[in-house]
Amino acid sequence: MHITVDRGRCIGAGLCALRLPTVFEQDSDEGLVQLLDQTGADHSFAEVSEAEYECPSQAISVAADAPGRTPA
Repeated sequence: MHITVDRGRCIGAGLCALRLPTVFEQDSDEGLVQLLDQTGADHSFAEVSEAEYECPSQAISVAADAPGRTPA
């Protein structure tokens, strides 16, 4: 899985950081999303996809595989 965030779209709602604090946090200066783990290794695809779905500004994107990789 590969996770990306668009800080330019983020409105600082913080739902992602509340749901998955080992993957996302809010920076202390602007309150915008910071990505801590771009693979979400400790979480299922469904858990991270739920954070993507709940983001009110659609600032989170989740792909099943990392870019440039083809499944075996």
